Amino acid sequence: MKKEKKMKSAFGIKKAIALLGCLIAAAIGVGLLTMYNVIASVNYKYVDDSNSGGNALSSSGDMNTDLSSDELLNDPQILNIMLFGEDHILEGDDHGRSDTMIMMSIDNRHKKLKMTSFLRDLYVNVPGYGQDKLNSGYTRGGAQLAIQTIETNFGINIDRYAVVDFRAFREIIDILGGVDIELSSDEIAYINWQSYINNQVEERYEMPEVAGVTHLNGRQALWYARDRGYDEEEHPEFVVSGNDFDRTQRQRKLLNTLIGEFKTANIGEIVQIVSKIGPMITTNLKKDEITALVASSLTYLNYEFEEYRVPADDLYKYDKTVDKQSIVVITDWVTQRKRLALFIFESSVQGS
Repeated sequence: MKKEKKMKSAFGIKKAIALLGCLIAAAIGVGLLTMYNVIASVNYKYVDDSNSGGNALSSSGDMNTDLSSDELLNDPQILNIMLFGEDHILEGDDHGRSDTMIMMSIDNRHKKLKMTSFLRDLYVNVPGYGQDKLNSGYTRGGAQLAIQTIETNFGINIDRYAVVDFRAFREIIDILGGVDIELSSDEIAYINWQSYINNQVEERYEMPEVAGVTHLNGRQALWYARDRGYDEEEHPEFVVSGNDFDRTQRQRKLLNTLIGEFKTANIGEIVQIVSKIGPMITTNLKKDEITALVASSLTYLNYEFEEYRVPADDLYKYDKTVDKQSIVVITDWVTQRKRLALFIFESSVQGS
């Protein structure tokens, strides 16, 4: 009798464990299904790209980190996504101007998030158009030609892209509740001035121009991201020094700050945010890829963060001899390509 009771008891425990396992599995399944349905219902603009076949998040594909190779450098454990910030589209143009060009690299091999800015005034070879500024590739052919231009000149494979125009950027920041970021008094003055002369506010001094952590709404954050100084002859009473190098640094700082704020979020909060901002993003990321990114987002958000800028400080010069435009010329392409490859792929880079 005792033996039979023990057997029944053991059998009951096994059933309870099995039932618990089924409930856990069901809960996980329902959670994943809910997440997928939320993301799949997002009315984002999927842009077809014949060069982006397969799943960008899979671990398949050939690894090539040999600088002497004629093929684009690639590591299936590193996902490169180009982020474009698009200015308004002028009449007669198919695309706006890409004031922001940042490559976000999700490096699962080294457990890092890497951000690389490309200056818009870089003088490069635009496929089909010859030598011109880097951002002219976007104006002429949108994200596809801009990516082809970067790949052609720097030899790095780019897997996917996402585009946000200025209006959507403002709305996204507001949806996130704004952003708290460390600012200088000049940066606050610039935001105040641009908001005022563009008739977005009635008061000249919307924010106290005192350095420190400042809360910005979407409109203010956009002016911060566009800040490259101000020396307009039309308004000589307001001059702030700066250039495009400063602007790209601010853009990386803003993205890094936003990433830092997400580190304390849970998966449910991230899914809801993605569902709200998704319709404002143009991307060729597939829905299952977005789902996979969101599912792993808490892991990625806690990766070590690193940043880089092209061109490097010692590898460029200004030139105004081409159509009287101010362009940025890379003085040593071999070294610049190698440094970028080392930043993205690290010790796996081969060749000279």
